[in-house]
Amino acid sequence: MNEDLVGALHHVELWVPNLERAKAEWGWILTSLGYSTFQTWAQGISWRKDGTYLVFEESPALSSREHQRTAPGLNHVAFTAGSEQRVDALVEEGRRNGWQPLFAEKYPYAGGRGHYAGYLVNSDGFEIELVANK
Repeated sequence: MNEDLVGALHHVELWVPNLERAKAEWGWILTSLGYSTFQTWAQGISWRKDGTYLVFEESPALSSREHQRTAPGLNHVAFTAGSEQRVDALVEEGRRNGWQPLFAEKYPYAGGRGHYAGYLVNSDGFEIELVANK
């Protein structure tokens, strides 16, 4: 066993209401951040970077077709995105890839002073935070 990996995030699985839309919207940002397609199957897809991967599945066991980021459960996923200029570019490009800005009136400091980040929400209500390197 590699003790350096103990406690490291292995994967996150998100159930989505529309797999094709998830492939387009999530695929864009994950590919932009250096992830590659890892696995595919009829109801799902995953993208991997280093030892961590994200799974998106349109499960037949879904109890709802709506994700509410303000309900109990997942609020958002945050990624280190590079420089402040890279965050700006990704936020702008996000608009063309199914993502809309959140907290635009406070951009880029919606997370507080000294925390340069863009917050985006996709068509299904999932939120991502793109954080600039310090």
